[in-house]
Amino acid sequence: MEPVRSQRKLIVNDVVSTLPLYRSAPALEVRLEEFELFALDRLRVLKGISDALSRGRKPEEMEKLAIDLWKTNMRHPQASEVINKDKISHFVLRLVYCRTEDLRKWFLSMETALFRYRFKREKQEAQRALMAEFDLPYKAVSSPEFESVKEKLVLVSRSLGQSSPTADDIFFKVPFEEVPELVAGRRVFISKGHAYIAMSQVVSLVATQFRSHLSKALILTNRKWTTTIAEQEKDRLTPIVEALSSSYLGPDYSQLREDHHLKHGGRMQLGLFLKGVGLKLDDALAFWKAEFSRKVGAERFDKEYSYGIRHNYGREGKRTDYTPYSCQKIISSTPGVGDHHGCPYRNFSEENLRAALNKMGVTGRAVGDVMDKVRNRHYQLACTLTFEAVHGSSCDAGINHPNQYFSDSQKIMQSKNQSAA
Repeated sequence: MEPVRSQRKLIVNDVVSTLPLYRSAPALEVRLEEFELFALDRLRVLKGISDALSRGRKPEEMEKLAIDLWKTNMRHPQASEVINKDKISHFVLRLVYCRTEDLRKWFLSMETALFRYRFKREKQEAQRALMAEFDLPYKAVSSPEFESVKEKLVLVSRSLGQSSPTADDIFFKVPFEEVPELVAGRRVFISKGHAYIAMSQVVSLVATQFRSHLSKALILTNRKWTTTIAEQEKDRLTPIVEALSSSYLGPDYSQLREDHHLKHGGRMQLGLFLKGVGLKLDDALAFWKAEFSRKVGAERFDKEYSYGIRHNYGREGKRTDYTPYSCQKIISSTPGVGDHHGCPYRNFSEENLRAALNKMGVTGRAVGDVMDKVRNRHYQLACTLTFEAVHGSSCDAGINHPNQYFSDSQKIMQSKNQSAA
């Protein structure tokens, strides 16, 4: 079949949106070279979003970053082919990330986040066109109904620091369970089981629908992959698919690995933690030098940074054998601009913390329980709930120290490995 050159358009009252919903794979012939290159370009976008969320970037920073990543990586020499590259790359990555539960969770979370940022950049008319494409059964609240709840809507807007709604603003009434994040954040007025959401909040409703559709699609793709595709394509596509996933799911060393540098607070917190888990002085010097020398050079590292590492191990200055930071000390610290230490439960925004939890495999009700503790400033309890969700095991003593988290985690993993042997 010949490649489809025209792009599908979503039209409502002559309004066009080029943001696909990926309902069906495009009827295109794709060269193996494009198959892999398009997927790699999209992975650079998703991985960039994942790393930034894990580092606690603010929502407004995240939206700009995601769009910049998209513009940089998803370009095509032929402007008319951009939409095809978008669709092809998405469906290739469905194959890549459908194969295990962990892969599906990561891909689902990052694709939904990307969809959110792109949707928010669409014009209001285009957003309504996308709502129509989802065939959502919601109509705008009528003027009489708006007037009947206007006072409540004004109170919600004021609590969020937003301007008061007027009769010109569009609101939708939806079942409250379809916008859980808005309800959890107390950002909507709820009456008789329905939430009144402003047009500016529609992204939450549409993203929920997008995530649901994609989640189901990944399960179906996994079945096809397992029963037919993997074997049929074992000499052609399967090696590419397996290489793509393993290339982008390695451990994330965040700012250190990206910039090969950490400020003093980050070096102290991470360095003492690594010391606490058993990293010897010689190994610590080798680790930090390997990273920092890429940016500052080996000579400067030896002059300016090696002393501090030896100092932490009691080999310089007062010869004090410093110990790793406790949770309480970390929580009480105040990271500044450009810092990457501190407690994520205290310092991350809600959106970024949710993304980080999802990346760790914490989903569903467990995320809500963690966020409840965070809102009440019970950060160590939030960490304890995370530990229990990740390991499927209770932690009656609670988490009081990062190194305790590590050692308890090691014990559970070793126990599971012995049981499986």
